[in-house]
Amino acid sequence: MKIHEYQGKDLLREYGVAVPRGKACFSVDEAVAAAEEIGGEKWVVKAQIHAGGRGKGGGVKLAASLDEVREHADAILGMTLVTHQTGPEGKVVKRLLIEEGAPIKDELYIGLVVDRATQRVAFMASSEGGTEIETVAEETPELIHKVMVDPKTGLTQAESESLARNIGIPGDLVGDGAELMRKLYQAFWDKDCSLAEINPLIVTSDGRVVALDAKMNFDENAMYRHPELQELRDLDEEDADEIEASKFGLNYISLDGTIGCLVNGAGLAMATMDIIKLYGASPANFLDVGGGATTEQVTEAFKLMLKNKNLRAILVNIFGGIMRCDVIAEGLVNAAREVDLGVPLVVRLEGTNVDRGRQILTDSGIEIINATTMADAAEKVAAAAGA
Repeated sequence: MKIHEYQGKDLLREYGVAVPRGKACFSVDEAVAAAEEIGGEKWVVKAQIHAGGRGKGGGVKLAASLDEVREHADAILGMTLVTHQTGPEGKVVKRLLIEEGAPIKDELYIGLVVDRATQRVAFMASSEGGTEIETVAEETPELIHKVMVDPKTGLTQAESESLARNIGIPGDLVGDGAELMRKLYQAFWDKDCSLAEINPLIVTSDGRVVALDAKMNFDENAMYRHPELQELRDLDEEDADEIEASKFGLNYISLDGTIGCLVNGAGLAMATMDIIKLYGASPANFLDVGGGATTEQVTEAFKLMLKNKNLRAILVNIFGGIMRCDVIAEGLVNAAREVDLGVPLVVRLEGTNVDRGRQILTDSGIEIINATTMADAAEKVAAAAGA
């Protein structure tokens, strides 16, 4: 789950992390009033969408007067902001963050992710703030400093001070920078984050270390422990089909290909998408129906896939373990009768009760292209879609 920058800063503020004074706004008048309330001589008008690269897309503007705040707010609110993370369709800006200007001396980077290889939180820091960390990793990896945090101790003072020095925080501010890092780690740990990123972390000309940006994502599997975070969810920023899928317990992600995929298990779903690509086609979605899908879930899965105007064929790839092949076959038949498929349907079943499942499909009278192996299924669905 993602939240907006201003929400992330509100959360970090609770942990004592230094962030600029700012206020979320939903109208031009609110933006001007917020700037007046914040005071000062300069303000930053920032679009609030769940995507990076807002500045390059024209979604972050500096204002030196209240008139300029009004001008920028009027231009940004309602605009379709296109960045490298939104895709060409962009996102409509419905919220703004009005923030006090900061006297920036240096721009740095700090970020945390879960490292699955070590099963620890990886704390990363770099002197190259304001630059995408992926670019730094590719071009100058030696400028990224990492600590794999021991969950027993958390980020220690020695580790955080070493990181602060390595990224160039001045000696008299190393203590402040290290403390900010430890507070950020604590927020990450307490709130079950999957990612926390401050880019840039700034050193100001008046001797402060401040989080000028805040990107925070959370593990959706842990949200039952955090009702306060669920309240921060902005459905306007999420894909409507993915929201609908979640209501039926389906894991669904829209993609830009032409082959609809209905698979049980995330690992098998990923492998299915890979083999579709291998045979010259592209998946239109990731769709994991889980280990015990019902007829209703299968029906809703078909409905979701059929909303895609680019859909040319559907591949159902089921390995029956917990999920029995005869049960999924009955669900497929009922779903196919309820919805008008209108595209070729390729089905590959394997595992528990597979013979019974295949017989149900054969007896149904529904036009189905049967496949025996994943390669066979991928080849047939690619051909059916005209890839």
